[in-house]
Amino acid sequence: MSKFRKKEGCPPKAKKFEDVFDITKPIYAIVNVFDLKSHADKMKEKHPNWSERQIYCCLYWQKTARKQLLEGIKEFLKEHKGYTVTTCPEAMGVEVTKTLEAVGIELEWEPKNIACQVALAGIKKQNCC
Repeated sequence: MSKFRKKEGCPPKAKKFEDVFDITKPIYAIVNVFDLKSHADKMKEKHPNWSERQIYCCLYWQKTARKQLLEGIKEFLKEHKGYTVTTCPEAMGVEVTKTLEAVGIELEWEPKNIACQVALAGIKKQNCC
């Protein structure tokens, strides 16, 4: 039996963004910019024998970055009553890189200097979820 297709919030169980959010109303991107270069420099100093792969491994920085994103979301929601946030827009069919490029924000792929976590916020449709 396959272990795929089981997690709530992931395809194929996740709903499309436009089926959940009213895209006729403003949609906001909440972007956390994590200073990956500074983190990598600290890791190089702390672990001089580590490979580049180990230095940049997301296991050592992603928890901190996600915490920062959640703090940004809390601040956003204080000022934007009625909005709902998804922290996994990719699962809802949003091509985050292309979407941000369309409004002048370029993400670094493969991240070496900054790593960004992106959440999208919008108003839910009346008869949804």
